[in-house]
Amino acid sequence: MIVRDSKHSEKSKAIIPEDLDDLFTLRRIIEINDNIITDTTRSIKQRTEFSRPDKGERIKIRILLRIESVKFDATVDRIRIGGTILNSDNALVPKGVHHSISIMVDDMIILEKKQWKQIQSTILKNSGNNTIYLLISIDIQEAAIALVTGTHVKILPNIYSGQSGKRFQGSKKINPNIDNFFDEIVRGIKSVTSVHTQEQMLVLFGPGETKRRFFNFLSKEINDKITILEGIDVAGEDGIFVSLRSSSLKELLKSSKIGIVSSLLDNIFYLIHKSEPKYAIGVNEVKDAVTNKSIDCLIYSNSILEKLNEDDFIELLNLTEIIGGKIYGVDGSTDIGLRVSSLGGIVGLLRYATR
Repeated sequence: MIVRDSKHSEKSKAIIPEDLDDLFTLRRIIEINDNIITDTTRSIKQRTEFSRPDKGERIKIRILLRIESVKFDATVDRIRIGGTILNSDNALVPKGVHHSISIMVDDMIILEKKQWKQIQSTILKNSGNNTIYLLISIDIQEAAIALVTGTHVKILPNIYSGQSGKRFQGSKKINPNIDNFFDEIVRGIKSVTSVHTQEQMLVLFGPGETKRRFFNFLSKEINDKITILEGIDVAGEDGIFVSLRSSSLKELLKSSKIGIVSSLLDNIFYLIHKSEPKYAIGVNEVKDAVTNKSIDCLIYSNSILEKLNEDDFIELLNLTEIIGGKIYGVDGSTDIGLRVSSLGGIVGLLRYATR
């Protein structure tokens, strides 16, 4: 989550959610009667005195909306907000009319409250990612770039060199277009890094020596920390998926959010195997752990809303925060998300055994 003070007012913040966990964080802090500024579209109908109004032209506008309703979309990949338009940057958009918006990952909003509660400020403070990771899986034929923020992995489309075969592994004279290939990859990297202000780490891997040649090329273009990872001999998008399961990348990412959650889940499965009751699985057990204040870490996937009412779940997360428990949300489409979903969509590590 990217959070900055906004120039709009002293009690407003500019916020960009970077993964599913951030959307849940936003859902926890957005309240009825808050104001939100965001870009959206609206149909503008042209009316004349003696003609029927047409279907209208949909235009992009920026609005100030007074929030009247907030809930997740059925797919849990966006927050649906309804309210009344207080102002806009287009004179053709009337004030006081109802409008609905959707907030998705990477959308920027400005949220304004009459008064920020202490728990809301704490939630925002704990939601930031100090470091983002770019995984570059490369060989002489193709490359893929993946952005890891929090527990979310976003993979960009493959980039192809237009070359194939071992005959291109030789000198630069035999392979004259390699710099063009590298330039295109750098442009892809910069398209991602330019919108993030956090510390950035780049991780290169893939078969052969192309990753080393690209390391030398990249070092002249980008000042961020760059690491070469050995032992992953697959390139492109497939290489990204292989890397996420590799022990070497897990070790490199152990201090990141995705690494921490993966380690916590490994610990839970270990406790289950050893029959040590310092864990909670499913809605009822986690609720009990929060009630008796034994919860240490709570991990959920977006599948949880299939089993628990949205408002009840938000209250459960807020209670966990109040008693000092750590909270991690994971995307149900990722490997770690599937592990959580297989355990009922929500699990917890306990400070002490309660059974």
